[in-house]
Order: sequence, then C-alpha cells, then structure tokens
Amino acid sequence: MSVNRTKTVLAVGALLLSALALGGCSISIADLPLVGTPADAPGRGKEVAEPYLPVEELPPGRDEATMAPADRAKIKAELLAARDRQASATAAKDAAAKDAIAK
Repeated sequence: MSVNRTKTVLAVGALLLSALALGGCSISIADLPLVGTPADAPGRGKEVAEPYLPVEELPPGRDEATMAPADRAKIKAELLAARDRQASATAAKDAAAKDAIAK
C-alpha cells in the first residue's frame, strides 16, 4: 500500500469518525432509520412538555413557621459542643500517635 493511499484512507476514516461523533450529538439513536423502535413500543406524544424550567416563578410560601430563635441557638450550641469534643479527641489521638512514633 502506498504512502499516499494510506494517508487518504486515514483521512477518510477520520472524517467518517468525526461525522459520526458530531451526528450522534444531534439525533437520538431511536430516530435512526436502521434502528428504529420496536413494534410493541408505545407511540410518542405529539405535545412537548415545557422545555425550560420556570426561572422567574417563585415557589409557594411555607405553611409551617420557621425555627424559633431559641431552638436555633440550642442546636447551634449542641453542634459547637460536638465540634469541640471531636477536635479534642482528634488532638489526643494525634498526640498519642506522636508519642508512639517517638518511642
């Protein structure tokens, strides 16, 4: 096989692969004429749902009240205490590991 013919075959192959890759992005496999849909598949609806989310539409208001400030402060204090316990436990574990390494 000559060098010129090899280059031509490679160029055609690259062009074919790029056409398939780009074409795959624009159509569904089910819409291809060779593949199609099975005979027992339900038909597609003609109506298309809303293509975009309603960006400017706000969600409805909540029926229940938000958390009371006292409850929020209590939960915050519990979370801070848990964080401090974990930090001290981690520091103690690290110190123990350093002592074990030093020995």
